[in-house]
Amino acid sequence: MVKKRLMQTFKPHRTGLGRVLGDIEKAVMDVIWNKDEATGREIFEEVGKEKNLAFTTVLTVMDRLMKKGLIKRMKHDKLFVYTATMSRDDFVRHVSQEVLQGIFDISSGSVASSFVDILYKTNPEHLESLTRFIEEKKRSSRA
Repeated sequence: MVKKRLMQTFKPHRTGLGRVLGDIEKAVMDVIWNKDEATGREIFEEVGKEKNLAFTTVLTVMDRLMKKGLIKRMKHDKLFVYTATMSRDDFVRHVSQEVLQGIFDISSGSVASSFVDILYKTNPEHLESLTRFIEEKKRSSRA
């Protein structure tokens, strides 16, 4: 379970997962999601060297991710191995729900119409999928 609400660090001016994670946090999460599990050294080798970071900097970021509840650490033999507490898809779903809930708390009516407008502009096919999803939800709630 994510301990810290991700909306507290939401950055609307950034793109993708960078809106809720820092650059190094995102890079660390990408390594862990791609490998399923990794040691601190493996993560450093992919993230630290690419971004010219110290090993301790990468470990500090990993500690921050543990405090946020996004990764966990287990000891295997004499090494710590890090795994994600949720898949990338589950993380995206969680962030989406949290962001939308925060926006809906402001004004659900205008947010819903804005959401539909944006969805139509960016990908009308997704609007069709949403329409089918809404109809399915209505049918299942009546049953």
